[in-house]
Amino acid sequence: MTSATPTSDRNPVLDVRPLGFPWETVDPFLFCVHHDDAYPAGNEQMGPASSLAGRNLGQDFEGKDGWRMYHGETVPGFPQHPHRGFETVTVARRGYIDHSDSLGATARFGRGDVQWMTAGGGVVHSEMFPLLDRSGPNHAELFQIWLNLPPEDKMVPAHFTMLWSERIPVVETTDAAGLVTSVTVIAGELAGKRPPAPPPHSWASRADSNVAIWSIRMQAGAKWTVPAAPSDVNRTLYFFGGSSIEVAGRRLTQPRLVRVVPDVDLPLLAGDTETEVLLLQGRPIAKPVVQYGPFVMSSRPEIQQAVADYQRTRFGGWPWPSDDPVHARDAGRFARHADGRFEKPND
Repeated sequence: MTSATPTSDRNPVLDVRPLGFPWETVDPFLFCVHHDDAYPAGNEQMGPASSLAGRNLGQDFEGKDGWRMYHGETVPGFPQHPHRGFETVTVARRGYIDHSDSLGATARFGRGDVQWMTAGGGVVHSEMFPLLDRSGPNHAELFQIWLNLPPEDKMVPAHFTMLWSERIPVVETTDAAGLVTSVTVIAGELAGKRPPAPPPHSWASRADSNVAIWSIRMQAGAKWTVPAAPSDVNRTLYFFGGSSIEVAGRRLTQPRLVRVVPDVDLPLLAGDTETEVLLLQGRPIAKPVVQYGPFVMSSRPEIQQAVADYQRTRFGGWPWPSDDPVHARDAGRFARHADGRFEKPND
């Protein structure tokens, strides 16, 4: 009979890998991408006031001059496209995103806001990045995270929730040297603080899923310890900003994905510049995943049905006059939901 390895003796770092594009994730997450574009001043159409010559418009991912048009041809972004069977969590760190969808809902959000959308049984939406400033640069930065749905919830009605930046808690801690670590709690709980609830059918809405999405910013040289989580979750750190970081004593000098043991306290030490880390955590759904482009189901016949349903119904059709709608320059941050409910950050 052998005894379990004591927690204190275990190496908490399970795996370290380079960050690709998109970032690798583990169950219950499907996908994570970090878009970071230093757009120039905007023109009258809220596109780049710069020549688009030489770009593969409609499929521009090259990063020429430090920015991309993605699938946009006038305004950068992603014109109408379908989803079924999972959720998107869009964290707009800088710049703005104009959302429109096949349910008639629409929004503008940015500068720390988060949109959490359950695609469920099917939705078509667009995500455009309007360049509002005509006199200076328009830096746009966001994470888009795909979170799976369990089989019983893959066909729930589509729904989105806005987490306005003013309502998302930030936990600040100061180490013995007086250096500060700030953690933006997008999902989960930290130091007794919780963000607004995710959509009702989200995997994250189940208390025992222990889903956490934390954006961690550390001053140069700061020390902070990630608190232990339950042993049955997957926990991954993404080191993407700064010169270096030590994770449980292991020093990293390049952007890296770090899978860690969840049920131990995990010490972090920032390098000699401000350091940023994204943490994704959750109990795995542990069901089959079959993906075909924007559809994520549990079997191949379900994928075939998703394709057939989209071809037949367009998931409700597209009620907007263009594939890439944007709001007026002065619209401000707002959301209009499918049921007609209107909200602004300060409501």
